Amino acid sequence: MSDMLSGGALLRALAPELLLSTGAMVMLLGTVWNPQGQDQSGAEGAERTSTIARFGLVLCMLVSLVVVIAWGDGAAGTDDLRIAGDGFRWAIDLVILAGTMMALVLLEADQAKSRAYSPEVPVLMLLAAVGMMVLAAARDLMFVFLGIELMSLAVYVLAGVNRRSARGAESAIKYFLLGAVSSGFLLYGMALMYGAVGSTRLVDIAQWVAEHKALTPLFIGGTALLLVGLAFKVAAAPFHLWTPDVYDGAPLPVTAFMSATVKTAAFATFARIMVEALGAAAAQWHTALWWLAAVTMVVGNVFALSQRNIVRMLAYSSIAHAGYLLVAIVVGGSAATTTVVFYMVSYTLTTMGAFGVLVAVNGGRDAAPTLDDIAGLWLVRPWLASAMAVFLLAFLGMPLVGGIGFFAKWYVLQAALQATAPQTILAVILVVSSAVSAAYYLLVVSAMFMRPRAADAPTPGATSMAYSLVAVAAVAILLLGVYPTPITLMARRALTSPTGAPALPVGPAQTGARLQAASLPMSPAVTGAVD
Repeated sequence: MSDMLSGGALLRALAPELLLSTGAMVMLLGTVWNPQGQDQSGAEGAERTSTIARFGLVLCMLVSLVVVIAWGDGAAGTDDLRIAGDGFRWAIDLVILAGTMMALVLLEADQAKSRAYSPEVPVLMLLAAVGMMVLAAARDLMFVFLGIELMSLAVYVLAGVNRRSARGAESAIKYFLLGAVSSGFLLYGMALMYGAVGSTRLVDIAQWVAEHKALTPLFIGGTALLLVGLAFKVAAAPFHLWTPDVYDGAPLPVTAFMSATVKTAAFATFARIMVEALGAAAAQWHTALWWLAAVTMVVGNVFALSQRNIVRMLAYSSIAHAGYLLVAIVVGGSAATTTVVFYMVSYTLTTMGAFGVLVAVNGGRDAAPTLDDIAGLWLVRPWLASAMAVFLLAFLGMPLVGGIGFFAKWYVLQAALQATAPQTILAVILVVSSAVSAAYYLLVVSAMFMRPRAADAPTPGATSMAYSLVAVAAVAILLLGVYPTPITLMARRALTSPTGAPALPVGPAQTGARLQAASLPMSPAVTGAVD
């Protein structure tokens, strides 16, 4: 097979990304064709930002349709195996695009109150999404680095996009420094790995590992640095550093975008590298990832207990959820990819819904909402309080009322307990840390339903689209908690293709022990459909 990458093959393989980036560039030209005046709070500028955000929604829907068609037609990646065309890529693309659309809705809702965003902000979200989609498709370390930089450069700006906010400027600086450090680790690790293997393709790395029973110090050092860089990107402890500060200082729609969509892309890359390139070297990295997962679950949940700032609480919650996903990557194999897809669908819906409520409660202020701001929400907006309770219980993984959040954690537990080498201790840590998280999730619920509303507290309000997002997310979480089959089937198809063959729908007889172990309990009708 030729190692040369033809321009036509690359264009076909990256068609969704090119469509999204082209649309974003056209929208960017539209924002500068008639530049906004100096009055950043003017009604004209606010309306233009909302208009661009709506165009972004339409563009994301169009790209989603292209992804669905490509997946249905069995579109392959490039012949040189540098760009994937498997089910894992397409499933992650759909999650990223859905998260981007919901973030655009939140941006428009916050803009209606704060008028703090210029028309370029929705375009930056779309450009960040392009980088995330490149990450989902990358089967070469150079494409991985390209995707990370495309994503990160846009998100650095988004973190400090409110130029009137000192908190936002601090958030942007800290996120930039955090990203620079992680990119340095990643690039140095990639360089060492290239020096050991002589190639940056994941398939070549996997072949080299399979042929060398004793790995060289150069390769082991490169792998270690690569894992550290990836741990920074997914905000795993102790590499989370300023993550809560960044989330607290960034605008709420941007925080939601970083928490859900950026995390989806980072974990997609993490899972693909560990499954495709380093799966045969599991003996070398298993212990390090095991401890990383355990420490991340404990640190995230313990530090969240003392938070009264809801955004910082959700930031530490996000760190804990990174630990849960690392459990699946420790298991490895097909279980890692299917679990990442299922979990991120649940997590994206829950995160965007929760931040939709916070945007409504915050009313455009340049301050993170606290427990005092949300106290007594049931008395003035009962349906918003009910929706927020659903989102928090989904984070917790409560059966029935937590909807699909319960099945997301169940999926991880099944992968850990019924893997070829059962990860019983990690499963116990997951259950105990989840029980600890009930303390701070239920603290917010009790504030909404059991505390009085302050007399001078404003009544929460948002745009009709933001209210629709909250309602749709809450209903979807509950319905998928009763009937998770659509997401389960999508996750079962979301398999990587280490040999370059297109991923196909798989049944229990084809999946291997690890994927069968990670499968959710399914009804006979569903099992028949998969078989």
